[in-house]
Amino acid sequence: MRPSIPKKPPPRGNDKSQLRINDAIKAMRVRVLDANGEMLGVISRREALARAQEENLDLVEVSPLADPPVCKILDYGKFRYQQQKKKSEARRKQKVTVVKEIKLRPGIDRHDFDVKKRAAERFLDAGDKIKLTVRFRGRELSRRDLGEQVLNKLTQSLEGKIKIESPPQNEGRQMCMVIAPHKS
Repeated sequence: MRPSIPKKPPPRGNDKSQLRINDAIKAMRVRVLDANGEMLGVISRREALARAQEENLDLVEVSPLADPPVCKILDYGKFRYQQQKKKSEARRKQKVTVVKEIKLRPGIDRHDFDVKKRAAERFLDAGDKIKLTVRFRGRELSRRDLGEQVLNKLTQSLEGKIKIESPPQNEGRQMCMVIAPHKS
């Protein structure tokens, strides 16, 4: 005999994103708002459903935790569409913070330094944060002060454009710091 695989329980109706409509409303008395937003008062659920059907609209429970629950007479399909539109609009306006990384060495040449500086300026103009990393190899580990000088030189050359979020910190074989664009 094969062991039976447990079935998933059916989804429950207590999901906060699902609103109760029409016959799913359980309260016997409800506070009702009409389609124009005017208060009709506290009436029985049956009477509220009758008024919604007269106008060919739905009775939607918008505030189930109130006492008595607040219901609104409206077109449920249109209401859901507008809610989805608001959510997508909020998602579109959301700013995603991007952290770019620039890797340096303690003995970096002047030209290479200028290239890294221009890249940092480009990232800052785009509104991104930057993680500056100085990697040490071999004997360079004993001269961490050189790495700190490189980071300080870069932050001084970007003075006025940046805000230092975390100062230079040692992390094993590398030294890191995070800078962000200055909001002005």
